[in-house]
Amino acid sequence: MKTTAYKSISKTTLAIAIFAFALMTSNMKAQDSYRIKTGALTETTSKLTRYEVNEQNVAQFQKALTAYVTASISSKENIMAEAFYEQDKTNVLWLIERWNGKNQLENFSKKTEAKALQSLTEKLKTATKTYYVKDLEPLTKEQWRRTSKKEDNQLVIMLFVDGKKGTEQNFKDTYHVAMPQFRSEPGVVTYQLSEIEGDETQFVTYEKFRSNDAFQYHLNFPPIKPVIEYLETSIKKPPFQNGIHNLIEFAPLTRE
Repeated sequence: MKTTAYKSISKTTLAIAIFAFALMTSNMKAQDSYRIKTGALTETTSKLTRYEVNEQNVAQFQKALTAYVTASISSKENIMAEAFYEQDKTNVLWLIERWNGKNQLENFSKKTEAKALQSLTEKLKTATKTYYVKDLEPLTKEQWRRTSKKEDNQLVIMLFVDGKKGTEQNFKDTYHVAMPQFRSEPGVVTYQLSEIEGDETQFVTYEKFRSNDAFQYHLNFPPIKPVIEYLETSIKKPPFQNGIHNLIEFAPLTRE
C-alpha cells in the first residue's frame, strides 16, 4: 500500500511540475511577445549611420535610404527607422534605426532594399561612420513611432557629447532627473539620450520638436539648466555647439 501511495504521490508531483513548467513557459512567451510589441527588449540594437555623398548622387542615395526605411518599418522586428540630411550639409545623410536585436538587423540586411543601399555605400569615396548606441531611459516602440503633426514645422536636433573622464556618471544622473520633464514638454515629440558603445564618456541626444518655438521653449525650460552647465564645463572640446547636427527628415515623413 505504501508503494502504491508513493507512486500516486510521485505521479501527482510530476503532473504538478509539468503544469508549472508549461505555465512558466507560457508566461515567458507572453512576456517576450509583449516586449517585442513595445520595443522594450533589453537586447535592442540601436544604430546611427552617417553617409557623406557626392552632390550628384544625393537624390539616388536618398531614394535608396527611403526604400530602406520604408521596408524597415514594415518589419515587425523593427522599432524605428528614419533618414535625414543635415541642414547645413545636404550631402551628409543619416540613417537612424532600432531593432529588436542584432540577429533581426542582420536578417533584414539580406533584403533587397538593404542590399541596394549597401551596393551604393560601397561606391562612396568617403567611408561611412557607424555608431552603435545604448539607450538610457529607453523608449518603447510606440513612443518611437510618435510623429509630428501635419501642421508642425518639425525640428530635429542630434547632439554628440564627449565628456571628460570621470564626469560621465554625473551627466547620466543629470539627465535621469531631467528626462521625464523634457519628455513632458508639449512641443517635444521624441527625446532620447544614448551612450555610444565602446566609449563610456561619449553620448548622443536625439531631440525631435514640433517647431523652432518649441525648441526655444526647451532651451529656457528650468530643468535644462544643469544639463547646460555640464555641457559648458565638463566636455573635452568646448563649445558644445560644435557637436550639434540640425537634421531634416526625408523618410518616412509620417505625420499625424
